[in-house]
Amino acid sequence: MVSGHVDGIAELLTRDDFLDTATFSLRASAALSRFIAAKGSVALDGVSLTVNKVVGDVFSVLIIPHTLQVTTLGELEPGARLNLEVDPMARYAARLLETLPS
Repeated sequence: MVSGHVDGIAELLTRDDFLDTATFSLRASAALSRFIAAKGSVALDGVSLTVNKVVGDVFSVLIIPHTLQVTTLGELEPGARLNLEVDPMARYAARLLETLPS
């Protein structure tokens, strides 16, 4: 679930192209990477995607053929910086945990 609000920037580290799909590995800031989980959602430049894998502050997404063709994601190369929105449910959960008495 995403809402269209930009939380920060992700940097495209690698792009692995296959027959008609691509896997992107991206780096998010430490402040945002804590909200990114495998099988969770992120939006990159407004495109809602499912996260495949997370290791530290690096996460990956699979871009399907239709998305590569009809968005600007198909033109991206490593080093590109993308608007990043994290799943607000993760933000809400983190905030609730912060407010629990110790």
